[in-house]
Amino acid sequence: MLDFEDKYFDLDFLSEDENNNKEKRESKYSLLVVDDDDEVHKITDLILESFNFEGEKLKVFHTYSERETIEFLKKENENISIILLDVVMENDHSGLNVVEYIRNDLKNNLVRIILRTGQPGKAPEDDVIMNYDINDYKSKTELTVQKLYTALYSSLRAYRDLINIKEKYEDKQR
Repeated sequence: MLDFEDKYFDLDFLSEDENNNKEKRESKYSLLVVDDDDEVHKITDLILESFNFEGEKLKVFHTYSERETIEFLKKENENISIILLDVVMENDHSGLNVVEYIRNDLKNNLVRIILRTGQPGKAPEDDVIMNYDINDYKSKTELTVQKLYTALYSSLRAYRDLINIKEKYEDKQR
């Protein structure tokens, strides 16, 4: 019979690692809402009041234009998990310009980008999903509370997993 007090079966290190990883992850789960419509920000905040991931609320940031978003990301690039990004703001492709900046200039392929558009004709889904490195595309009219939650959960899980892979890779490189 196995004695779980035996030193070979000491599993305390697992709970310690789990607690350390949880502490690291909690500070990483954040959302940037990018939209030129203040009502979209208010509604998103209202919807997210009851949302949590792994027992924690998301830290939510807000920007209202392409330029403001790029300036914000210059400082907070590493701290954003998901971006809910409107396509049409100052011009018809403001959101797409932000995607290009994130992926090409910042070289950030970890952040999950969900495009939300109220004008799908300005940025047709087929073209956008094929030509831009985004993770989801939603029309504002189709984005119910449940669909937003689903998109956020799946994006946060993907983000969490990518961060874990990155950390393991970096540990092996040391």
